[in-house]
This record gives sequence, structure tokens and C-alpha cells, in this order.
Amino acid sequence: MKYDYTNVKNIYIICGKTDMRKGIDGLATLVQDFFGLDPYGDSIFLFSGWSKDRYKCLYFDGNGFAMLYKRLDNGKLQWPKNENEMRNLSQQELRWLLEGLSMQQPKAIQQSPKSLF
Repeated sequence: MKYDYTNVKNIYIICGKTDMRKGIDGLATLVQDFFGLDPYGDSIFLFSGWSKDRYKCLYFDGNGFAMLYKRLDNGKLQWPKNENEMRNLSQQELRWLLEGLSMQQPKAIQQSPKSLF
């Protein structure tokens, strides 16, 4: 199964520590009941546990849920610590996170809002 996730509408990171023993049903219930989001929407949900060297990704592809579980061999993720927070990430922030960088890069050129001339 190869799927292009770059066109997914929303990328959500569930901050803090998640019990990594949870499976698809447990993670979907957490998304729905605790954060009030629709796990069936066009969204990716990311979870990490205590050690920050592994994460799970939950996605509904239209006919079922897919869950990716990755354990890093070297390094840790810079996962946000606030237990009760969920953030919507851009594709760039997701790349930074999965490369072991902070999601906020102070030296990166930020997108500017439209202005009037």
C-alpha cells in the first residue's frame, strides 16, 4: 500500500505523551472524545509516547483506518509536551518534526500575509 499523504487536508499532532499500547480504535476514540475531532475526516493524526523515539500515525482512507508505527533507530523527536493540546501542522512543520527538528524554526523565512499596495 503506497499512498500520497501530501494532499491530506489536515495534519494534527497530539501533544504530550500518548499510551502507545492503544490501537486504531483507542486512538480514534481519543481523537473523537477528548479533542472533538472527526477521525473519519481527511486528516492525519500523530501520536508519540514517553520515549519520543517512536510515533504512530492514524489515517482514514475512505474504506478503513491505516496506522503507521515507526521506531527511530537513532535520535528522538522534538515532540511538544503539553498533554492537553492538539496542533494543526503544515507539511513543512511535519517534515521538520520527522527530521528531528523543532516545528518552529526561528531562522526559517516565514510566509507573509497578503498586503495591500
